Amino acid sequence: MKKITFIQTTLSIAVLALTASAARAEATQADADRLGKDLTPNGAIKAGNKEGTIPEWTGGMTKPPAGWKPEMGYVDPFASEKPLFVITDKNAAQYKDKLSAGMLAMMKKYPDFSMPVYATHRTFALPQFVYDATKAEMTKVKLEDLSIKNYTMPGTPFPIPKTGVEVMYNHLTKWFGGYKACRDWLPVKASGEYYRVGFCEQMIQGQNFDVPKPDNVFTFYGLYDAPSTLVGTIYLVKDPIDYTKENREAYIYNAGQRRVRRAPDVAYDNIEDGTEGMRTTDAYWGFNGAMDRYNFKLMGKKEVYIPYNAYKLMDPKLKYADMAMKGHLKSDLFRYELHRVWVVEATLKPGMSHVVAKRVFYIDEDSYMIALDDQYDGRGNLWRAHSTPLVQAYDVPLMFESPFITSDLNNGNYLVEALTNERKQPAYIWNVKGKADDYTVDAIRRKGTR
Repeated sequence: MKKITFIQTTLSIAVLALTASAARAEATQADADRLGKDLTPNGAIKAGNKEGTIPEWTGGMTKPPAGWKPEMGYVDPFASEKPLFVITDKNAAQYKDKLSAGMLAMMKKYPDFSMPVYATHRTFALPQFVYDATKAEMTKVKLEDLSIKNYTMPGTPFPIPKTGVEVMYNHLTKWFGGYKACRDWLPVKASGEYYRVGFCEQMIQGQNFDVPKPDNVFTFYGLYDAPSTLVGTIYLVKDPIDYTKENREAYIYNAGQRRVRRAPDVAYDNIEDGTEGMRTTDAYWGFNGAMDRYNFKLMGKKEVYIPYNAYKLMDPKLKYADMAMKGHLKSDLFRYELHRVWVVEATLKPGMSHVVAKRVFYIDEDSYMIALDDQYDGRGNLWRAHSTPLVQAYDVPLMFESPFITSDLNNGNYLVEALTNERKQPAYIWNVKGKADDYTVDAIRRKGTR
């Protein structure tokens, strides 16, 4: 493949030359009073754009479609809609100011890769208590370098962000309470061949434990249920809200050795079993973990076509064999919409190491969730295009990412994670509570049997 060198895109809003090291004062009460007025309760611009292609946010989607039952999976409330137009390699230049570098590269590499664009629906919504916490806390929270002060979950700490680190903190602390799910990963070769990796996980945020953990952004428990070579491996990961005060606490149970070991390598650019080396640990959910290896620069806000309301990709009637193609998932299963996104550029700090030297994140302004990110190698060449389509769980309500797609633009391999099409429905159980005693080293040792 021809190497693609990053060229900084001109943004629709003036570039903000703010660095991760800049300190900023707390938000004012006047800032807080804007939430629910000209801004949404989560800090996004409430109004639509002047062209009318992005609508006003009117509360999001907080109720399931009529007749919906959880065992049906997340049915598509927009199933009757047709694409407004389709972006292909032939007409991509016409839309390039609203496309990520990764999407442009995918169309250039794969002539059959396309982007069906639909009408935009701002479906994101959260429970009222999360909005209330955001408004109550935002005047207290402040940032000192990478350290977040005076913040406890739930709530978005920086609903009116001024730096790249603040936007990333909004992503890292997004509320979901607790969930459990069994999902599938497909490592797909350039030939189109793949195998299935089954992974079941439970993820609980600190406020959802029987003994609340105010400094715990999440506790993660995960195990493989396929293939047989990975069955019996168990992960336990506990992440703090502020990584400058505490480190990630990670453990792995190894079925062959029948013991639990501390696993400091479950972080940064280390590789997890079942990914075939196509995703770094810190790229799960778009980005997770400590931010200390990068400088995060807020480039501004712009309008971009991102994968949104991706219910079609979750259709339980679909089989993986009908979805996976050479180079990418079947294009007409996607839904792209025009949304305003925060653009954050992460550049590796001098003296730090990571296989990804630069990352450009496209973060939905409504949810603060990463929808797209471009990953560059040490020579400045675009290496991986990462996509995390967003879906509103209208029964909770909250927004989540499914699936996660990492495409290697050099060798044509790609990895799809968090697929649930061939899993029993409902694939996601939300509002899960946790008992602290179930998320300990002794607990995973007891569960660690083949």
